[in-house]
Amino acid sequence: MVIHTAADTQRTHNDIDVGVRLVDALRHHAGAAKGAPVNYKDLLRLARLLYPKDLILDRAVQVGIGAKLRFVEAFCAAHGLPNLAVLAVGPTTMRPPAQYEGDWDADRHAVAAFDWTTINAQLADYAKTARAAVSARLKPRKERPADVSWYAYFCSHRKECEWIGKEDKQEIVNLIMAGIDPDTAMKRVQVARTEFGETA
Repeated sequence: MVIHTAADTQRTHNDIDVGVRLVDALRHHAGAAKGAPVNYKDLLRLARLLYPKDLILDRAVQVGIGAKLRFVEAFCAAHGLPNLAVLAVGPTTMRPPAQYEGDWDADRHAVAAFDWTTINAQLADYAKTARAAVSARLKPRKERPADVSWYAYFCSHRKECEWIGKEDKQEIVNLIMAGIDPDTAMKRVQVARTEFGETA
């Protein structure tokens, strides 16, 4: 079951790049922890251990993990694989997002029992196809110009931006770096906070 939402209308290269790394982290965790859940913060920590000094992962934050997990879920669905994304859970509930409607225990057991060593070529091909499908309008930007763009937007929309915390800002800048305009980036993070709720 792939969750399609307003926050997922524009898949970015960042969603794909982080998503690929999360597939690796989740399949590593699936074998080591025998299908036990892993919260978003620990999942990102595990991914960083597997990909040390990775600038893409260094910028990744929990509030932005939803679109990356949808990439993981879509990859698994496209190849008839158990849904790795079900292992990723919010830090408070330790459950999948509210939109998840599957049999969680059965899905986790299927993930734990699967031989994930066989998916490398499938993952590489899927990621290549996904990157080719990213809108040409989403032109990546460097961090500094993206930060400047966000600050200019913030200065002229201070009231609308009162809710934004440190992680929210980081994900907004990540999205601007991925080619999304500041207003859309802010709205995407707002939706992500509602969907995946637990970002602390």
